[in-house]
Parts: sequence; structure tokens; C-alpha cells
Amino acid sequence: MDRPLSSDVAAELPGDLATRLAQLNEIGIALSREKNLERLLETILVAAMKITRAEGGTLYRCAADQNALNFEIVRNDSLHLALGGTTGEKVPFAPIQLRDAAGRENLTMVAAYAALKDLTVLVADAYRADDGFDFAGTKAFDQRTGYRSQSFLTVPMKNHEGDVIGVLQLINTRDRVTGEVVPFSETDRRLAESLASQAAVALTNRLLIQQLETLFESFVKMINQAIDDKSAYTGGHCHRVPILTMLLAEAADRVEDGPLGGWHMTEKDRYELRIAALLHDCGKVTTPVHVVDKATKLQTIHDRIELVDARFEIIKRDTEIRALRARAAALTEDEVARIEAEFAAHLQEIEADRRFIRSCNVGSETMKTSDRDRVSAISKKYRWKTAHGELAELLTPNEIENLTIYSGTLTAAERRVINHHIEVTIKMLEALPWPRHLQRVPEFAGAHHERMDGKGYPRGLTRDQMSVQARIMGIADIFEALTARDRPYKRGKTLAEALLILGQMRVNGHIDPDLFDIFIRKRVYETYAKEYLTPELIDHVDVSLIPGYTGS
Repeated sequence: MDRPLSSDVAAELPGDLATRLAQLNEIGIALSREKNLERLLETILVAAMKITRAEGGTLYRCAADQNALNFEIVRNDSLHLALGGTTGEKVPFAPIQLRDAAGRENLTMVAAYAALKDLTVLVADAYRADDGFDFAGTKAFDQRTGYRSQSFLTVPMKNHEGDVIGVLQLINTRDRVTGEVVPFSETDRRLAESLASQAAVALTNRLLIQQLETLFESFVKMINQAIDDKSAYTGGHCHRVPILTMLLAEAADRVEDGPLGGWHMTEKDRYELRIAALLHDCGKVTTPVHVVDKATKLQTIHDRIELVDARFEIIKRDTEIRALRARAAALTEDEVARIEAEFAAHLQEIEADRRFIRSCNVGSETMKTSDRDRVSAISKKYRWKTAHGELAELLTPNEIENLTIYSGTLTAAERRVINHHIEVTIKMLEALPWPRHLQRVPEFAGAHHERMDGKGYPRGLTRDQMSVQARIMGIADIFEALTARDRPYKRGKTLAEALLILGQMRVNGHIDPDLFDIFIRKRVYETYAKEYLTPELIDHVDVSLIPGYTGS
């Protein structure tokens, strides 16, 4: 079963041994370079079969609870059988349990024995073995396929901490000269153990990197979840901008001519851009929620329009009291009629002014100068008595400032607070020790509010000072914001409306003209809309009407 290692390798032809050692060296280099986990596992088994001249083999990985061996890769050249790995064919075999329900070790299965005892096992002939191993499953497989699984070499794979992480099992090595199935030699054992050791290092490294990447992405998602919990509006934005970013990036990558014909992405580039897009608004964790979610112009913790309404009610009450007093002092019916008519007209005027002020509280694309002047005039028109008995104008200076906001619902000060999130984003991201393949994340994420003409923020970069990736994110950020239906201060734009605005931004030097052309020509907006816009926002788009678009 488990024999001591022999130093005698004289049975091997010197030239053949040298070839196999050279193969082992080449395999080790290849394993260290492989980044894809499925291909790595496949390479390990195929290399082991080649170096030991085995017809078939299986690579098992220990389950997360360390209580079973899962089939990862199965190969058999004679049967033309290939399962797992890059084949896309799942291995249909049930895991090999390492212990039973009572915790007793499963020492009857060769692979389980090798894993539990951390020992290499050589079996010359499974049909003549008398060492207590159970080959019932192997024999049943042979009966179904007409194959004969004879010689076995089973090697445990250990990580840097000495824990068994998998098992490499090889079947039926053939004699180099006669081609007959023979037992695995001591040299086969040495080579397989050396390969298993190198493979375990490569596999462990890949798993550790994968775990770190998973941990990192989970941390990124946790930040976005924190923003989401703080504000559902920006949370949806943080989810959709990366999707739109990658749609436009992939479209640009496929372009073979024009200004961006030479721009292409590697898989590392894609990962770096996706991470940057996920983190592009991470600085909003510091933005006050009452500013982020400001749905109306007077909203802070609550909508202060209700306070203005209350003052109008006080003014109406005082007007009614004055009318009642005047009526009581009236000497004729004509005078009473005049007082009542004046009172009714005054109430209508108050209600009209009240409705106007309420309408001004709703954000809009632009507010007319005449409407802004009327807000100030209405404030001066009315006086109301405060709880301290003092007379005051209808609106405070702060309320006038808010109600006369030209566009949207934010004052200049609140806009600066919102804009500050990008500076916080840059500061947060630049403070992190990014690995080489992610070093441009702060630049990509921190420049999505810059403009091609240098009038953006926070650094006033021009187009030539920005990467293609940052320019892609700028368009994605704007288009998502235009079409978003979950903002408290506006309705989502239809496709045609959003593209009209985006085109105007292209004309005004706000966004990259070449990427804008790709966004329209490759119908990136349409792909995004089908998945993320509600049907009522997906209207007909006539590209000939889009400002700045010169494509076909």
C-alpha cells in the first residue's frame, strides 16, 4: 500500500527521465502563470497524466467543511472522457465522504485514505488488491464502460500550512516500450508528488487571490449598501452606473476604426474599470442625507412648506377677524356687502399666492425670473404675528433663497456639499494601497464629474488630461441620472429626452464626442434601457434629431 521511497531510478532510461524532468519544470512554470481556476485544475491533472504516462485520472478538492472530496476534473484518454474544468460538462459523481455520521474515518476508499492519512498510495492492480481498499465503484464503472481500471497512483495535495486541499489520482500508466498497462513506478511516484506539491502551491495562491478579490468586492458592495441604506436613490445609482459603464466600455473596445479604433481592454483593464465604477460615489457616505434626498426646495429634515402653509392660515384668520370687526361696525347693508366682497376677494388672492408658493417648492429644470421676483413680492405683501407677538414677513431669507432656486432643489451651498463627495471619494481612494493592476481606480472614479472643456470639478481637467475610462464613466453617470426613476426631486427622462440633453452636453463640450458617438451608434442606450428603464420611458428615438451626433 504505502512503500518507502526508493532512490533507485535505474529502471528509467536516462533520456526519458531527463525529458520528464524537463516537462515537470515547464509544468511548474505554466502552473504559476495560470490565473483561471478551472484551467488551473485542468492543467494540473492533464500534466500529471502526461508526466506519468497515465491513461486517466481524477482531481479532487476538499469541501469547505473538510469532510468530503469533490470531483473537480475527470479525464480518460482511452474512453475519450472529459468532465469538469473548461469542458462545461459537470462531473456527475457524488462526493467521497471522508467521515461517516459518527465521525469515523473512511479508510476504505483510496482517495479518502490518501487525504486523511496524508500519504501517497500505489496500487498495482485494483482487481488483485488485498490491502482492504474498496474498489466496488471503480469496478461498476468498468462494467458500464468496458474499461479496466488497473494501476492507481493517488497523491495528496497540501497547502503552505500543511493542510490537505485535494487529491490527485492517476490510473493505468503504460509501459514506454510495450504500451501495456503496468504499475506506477517509484519514479512516477516521485514526479507525481513533486507535481502535486507545485500544483498545491499554485492552487492555494489562486484560491487566496480569489478569496481576497471576493473579500474586496464584498467590501465595495458593503460601502454601496451603506449608501443605499442611507439613501435608496443614490444606492440605485451606485448599482446602475457600473453596468452602464461596462456596456459603453465594451462597445468602445469592439470599435476597430475612428479615433478609438486602437483602444482596447484586457481582462485586468475590465476588472479595474468595474471596481472604479462601483466606487465612483463612495464619498457620498459623508454627504448629509437631507441634502442627498432633498425632494423639494424647502425640505430639510421635513418639508418646511407646511410651516409656510401654517402662516397662510394665520394670515387668513387675521383677515377674517378684521372683516368680522368691520362688518360689526358697518352702519348699512351696502357697507356689509362691500366688506364681504372685499373679504372674499382677499381670500382668493391669498389662496392664489399660497398655490403659487407651493408650486415654487417643486424643483424644475429652470425657474423664470418673473416667478423668482414674485416669490419675494409675496413675502413682502403679507405680515403675520409670531409666537413672540412680533410682526414678520411671510418668508424668511433662507426660505426665499430656497424657493427661488433656479434649477433643481439645491441651493448653491447645498450643491457645494453634494459636489464635495467627489473630493471625499478621491481622498478615500488615494489613501488605499492599491495593487498594480488597480492603481488607476482613483483616477477613473475621481474624474467622472470633469468636463472635456475643463469646466468640470473638482480639478478642472480637460479631455486630454483624462483617461478614456474616466470619460466613459462621465457619460454613464450622466445618462443614468437623467433616466433614473427613483430620484425624489424629478421624474425620469424618456430615452429621447435624455439623448437630447446628452447631445446638447456633447455640443457644449461637457462629454467626450467620440464616446458619445459610440454610445449612440452602437445603441448602448437601447441595451441599457431594455433592462433598466420602465416601458413608459422607452420611447422612439430619432438619432437625426440628437444634437452633435454625426454618425449613421
